Amino acid sequence: MVSEPKEEGSTPLAVPGVYFTCPLTGDVLRKDQRDTRIKEAILSHFSTDPVAASIMKIHTFNKDRDRVKLGVDTIAKYLDNIHLHPEEEKYRKIKLQNKVFQERINCLEGAHEFFEAIGFQKTLLPVPDQEVSEEFYVLSEAALAQPESLERHKEQLLSGEPVRAALNRQRRVFRPSPMASQFDLPSDFFNLSAEEAKREQKLRSEAVERLSMLRTKAMREKEEQREMRKYTYTLLRVRLPDGCLLQGTFYARERVAALYSFVREALQNDWLPFELLASCGQKLSEDENLAFNECGLVPSALLTFSWDMAVLEDIKAAGAKPDSSILKPELLLTIEKLS
Repeated sequence: MVSEPKEEGSTPLAVPGVYFTCPLTGDVLRKDQRDTRIKEAILSHFSTDPVAASIMKIHTFNKDRDRVKLGVDTIAKYLDNIHLHPEEEKYRKIKLQNKVFQERINCLEGAHEFFEAIGFQKTLLPVPDQEVSEEFYVLSEAALAQPESLERHKEQLLSGEPVRAALNRQRRVFRPSPMASQFDLPSDFFNLSAEEAKREQKLRSEAVERLSMLRTKAMREKEEQREMRKYTYTLLRVRLPDGCLLQGTFYARERVAALYSFVREALQNDWLPFELLASCGQKLSEDENLAFNECGLVPSALLTFSWDMAVLEDIKAAGAKPDSSILKPELLLTIEKLS
């Protein structure tokens, strides 16, 4: 569980902030640390696997995906030429001042590290009709003798993806509480500042009753679309049959199925079908391709867990009784009071 100090006199937050897990180190990172720490992890990877590290650097440090694709495809073409024409010396030399190299590859962070990691060496070579030598990448004889390695590195480069930190769910379990539907969220949850969001929510609440009879359906839909774009994350609580609460953080654009998976992972009997109901009583279908912000479940929401009634009847008919707590025992050891 992530924790951080609260400001003196401040209202306890429902969650301390938005956190992420670095896929390379497993470290839990604050939102404002995410990009810097991932870059540091990639750079530290050079000491153990320079090829993989350079591929990660190319795909992660460079944000223009079209430019990355163009550069990667060009590098792959160089390697294809070597693979198809191993006896042709000209394909083993890449002129660094070549226009294509300069425009497509030299601008990519990590590209030079990749060439050097797979066996290219910078060398000054004479150029016909020029007095001054120029810099080339020349493939070493050792690398040329292992064409299968070059082909493997090319495929790794082509299939590379940006290294992205995974959103940390910050799963917590709370005892039954009359405050279950109260959420005091940190500013991380809003595209607006926390102060702007509170002010806007206050103004909106004051205007709802006054405008509810005047707005057309189109106006309401337009306002809902605007609301959806305000939030990047949402904090969701699920009230279980015994009243306990299961809480987690999600992207606002994630699908409802992500919440079903999150709940299922916490259950003792994860094979039993169940339903999740919104506060209005609407059933949220696991199969529907709807995002939380499309269901109005942003920036926070309380949902209710319910066993599939047909299955529950079958269990009772067999003389069995549902467990008093449906959560895994190790989660119950972490239960806390909601404050």
